Amino acid sequence: MSKSICNLKLSLQYLLLMTTLLLFKVDSRTHPGDIRVLKDLKHGLHPESIAPGSCLSSWDFSVDPCDHIFSDRFTCGFRCDWFASGFFRVTEITLDPVGYSGLLSSTTWNLPYLQTLDVSDNSFYGSIPDSLSNLTRLRRLSLSMNLLSGKMPVSLVSLAHLEELYLDNNSLHGSIPSNFNSLVSLKRLEIQENNLSGEFPDLGALKDLNYLDASDNQISGEVPSTLPVSLVELSMRNNNLRGKLPVSVGDLEFLQVLDLSHNKLSGPISSVLFDHPSLQQLTLSHNNFTFLQVPGTVGLTSKLIALDSSYNDLRGILPGFLCSMPKLSSLSLENNKFTGMIPSQYALKVAVPRGNSSSLERLLLGGNYLFGPIPSVLMGLKPGSANVSLVDNCLYRCPDTFFFCQGGNQKSLVDCKKRFDTVIPWIRTTN
Repeated sequence: MSKSICNLKLSLQYLLLMTTLLLFKVDSRTHPGDIRVLKDLKHGLHPESIAPGSCLSSWDFSVDPCDHIFSDRFTCGFRCDWFASGFFRVTEITLDPVGYSGLLSSTTWNLPYLQTLDVSDNSFYGSIPDSLSNLTRLRRLSLSMNLLSGKMPVSLVSLAHLEELYLDNNSLHGSIPSNFNSLVSLKRLEIQENNLSGEFPDLGALKDLNYLDASDNQISGEVPSTLPVSLVELSMRNNNLRGKLPVSVGDLEFLQVLDLSHNKLSGPISSVLFDHPSLQQLTLSHNNFTFLQVPGTVGLTSKLIALDSSYNDLRGILPGFLCSMPKLSSLSLENNKFTGMIPSQYALKVAVPRGNSSSLERLLLGGNYLFGPIPSVLMGLKPGSANVSLVDNCLYRCPDTFFFCQGGNQKSLVDCKKRFDTVIPWIRTTN
């Protein structure tokens, strides 16, 4: 009997010990190094930028952060996870966009378990600190829409697990580091709306990159011939790109959206873009392209839904193959130097949709040198049925009673004659 009582006491003692250890784990504290970084981050901000009710206004370091997360002491702004080391570690910092102002270099960023750092849409200023390279487990870094300046730090290349990088809408300058080609886990890169310059580096090794936006910078040189084959969306609009479109764009078999508008590109718009297996939206407006190459399939296999080649130097007659594209519903060829009559297939694709072929809901042909009568099919269109514009051409008659003639007059006979006198010798020499 006494032996049984002794065993029972031992069992109760063991149970009490395990319960104590479990409670110790549940009540275990945040790692001291992580607390230090959180403190430095808050103390490095201008106090007046910490608005009442914001996440950081609630951070009260008289208590343990991870033990009191989502309480009135630490309402939001970070996340903790338990690790076998015996401490909670900070794995995410996502600040609310309330205008926090300060330097990112106010802390060492020694957070070895951090996976997400998002301080976007605030007023952080100064350069991007090299100490961010301490975040070796980081997968998502968003510094967009701040007041950051200086160069893109080469040290970011040490973030081997980085999948998303947002540096857009700042005042960064200088060239894009060529060693970014080593960020092999990168899936999304947004560096638009900065003052970045120089030629775009070779990023062909980034086999998982599917979204790249480098718009609204001062990037020069040619469109890179070696781009990641995994790209789904590529935008480099409003830069200083020159030269011809590389034929290698046709090798980007997953590409769906391409925007190279507002550059200084020239030469032909390559036929590979009209034969592309996945391209749906193509924007090449405000360049110096001179003609459209006819694809071997005459557009029948094209996946294009929207094409904008307005404000270029495109010449000749309107290419008929564009109306053979079965999915095309938006076409803008405004402000070029097209001449000749409006082909009947253009009018039919607007007014008379056929079978599995999409109708043109948007057809903008204004600002060219098109002449002759308006196709009769278009005259039956009612306002609101489609977005059509034929203003600023050389058409025989285009009165305001037709909605597609409103908003501008036709060119003068003098301007039209000058153009035709130039075009006719050009046609004779090309034939």
